[in-house]
Amino acid sequence: MLSALSNILKITELRQKVLFTLAMFLVFRAGTHIPVPGVNAAVIEQMFTQGNLFGLLDLFSGGALSKFSVFAMSITPYINASIIMQLLTVVVPKFEQWAKEGDEGRKKITQITRYGTVLLGFIQAMGMAIGLKAAIVSPGIGSILLIAVTLTAGTTFLMWLGEQITEKGIGNGISLIIFAGIVSRLPDGLYVIYKYLAAGTIQWYNVLLFALIALAMIVFVIAIQQGQRRIPVQYAKRVVGRKMYGGHSTHIPLRVNQAGVIPIIFASSVLMFPVTIAQFINVPWVKTVAGWFAWGTPLQTVLYALLIIFFTYFYTAVTLNISDMAENMKKHGGFIPGLRPGKPTADYLDRVMTRITLAGSVFLAIIAILPNFVAAVTNIQGVYFGGTALLIIVGVALDTMKQIEALVLMRHYQGFMK
Repeated sequence: MLSALSNILKITELRQKVLFTLAMFLVFRAGTHIPVPGVNAAVIEQMFTQGNLFGLLDLFSGGALSKFSVFAMSITPYINASIIMQLLTVVVPKFEQWAKEGDEGRKKITQITRYGTVLLGFIQAMGMAIGLKAAIVSPGIGSILLIAVTLTAGTTFLMWLGEQITEKGIGNGISLIIFAGIVSRLPDGLYVIYKYLAAGTIQWYNVLLFALIALAMIVFVIAIQQGQRRIPVQYAKRVVGRKMYGGHSTHIPLRVNQAGVIPIIFASSVLMFPVTIAQFINVPWVKTVAGWFAWGTPLQTVLYALLIIFFTYFYTAVTLNISDMAENMKKHGGFIPGLRPGKPTADYLDRVMTRITLAGSVFLAIIAILPNFVAAVTNIQGVYFGGTALLIIVGVALDTMKQIEALVLMRHYQGFMK
């Protein structure tokens, strides 16, 4: 490991990229401590001691939400805008055409995503300012607009920061910002465990059990994230002029977890909708129904798992076009051994994708609901070790490591992987 790190430092370009990325992390962490004007942060911090969805959102923002800083919304509006654009690309013909135009089309889609980020960010900021009116020092339309504009500006700056990391740093900037926010909460979790040990609430074997479960979850996530079904493809030989093309073999890598972390986000949003609405409706039966969907209840856990499985299939079907894949293979003279090009190939790929998606969806459901059981088994409360955060950390770490590995190997140095 030390030799691999020394190889990174030997390459001037890679060293500059890593240092730039770390500098942007410092800017992000500094921004999480800049408070929004006109807000009593002490009132807001009391809302994050209940361990509900606010705690999860605060985890993604690196503690900025509980402090109600200028980065309180984190990069969430950009993620929502990106998901919406990805879904619209399948529905709107113009967007689908842009997606097939290469770099120029992607630039247009990126520009619309930016505008959508600002719009969604302002709407979310207005909702937060109105919903947290009790924490505003001088409630009024002017104060609400000021808070909304400040939060929107913070999200827009984070979006720009992420794009700068992608362009001048190493890895995907947006993903790395979320990664940095989650990892920054690790010392707080360790301190909570230390206080439990000091107070005698838990024993050392509880901490050991927690560490073993956490390690097993990480290994499980890495195995599934890297898992893929490789479909062999053979390309027929063809002569163009005096040259012969094709005649080689390759494969189509179908990932087990094709949808990533998106199904968990979708399922969480759907289940938190009735709870969020109930906070603004002071009716007894509404409060009772909202209690059924409270985080960690049996009904919520079962529905959570089922929704994750459903959204995994839905998002995989939207983002992975099996028919186009089979058609493109046919156009370039490719075929799967033992199958005719065209519809038989598409049916085979669809059948394989359906089966491995089942494994991926069950994996996501287990990872998402496992933290509820971990807290009950280890008796360690208040330390969030959720599936969403774990998937993001492992996924971003693997992708970033692969990019560093590629840059190191280009300079003929030995990288991380042997």
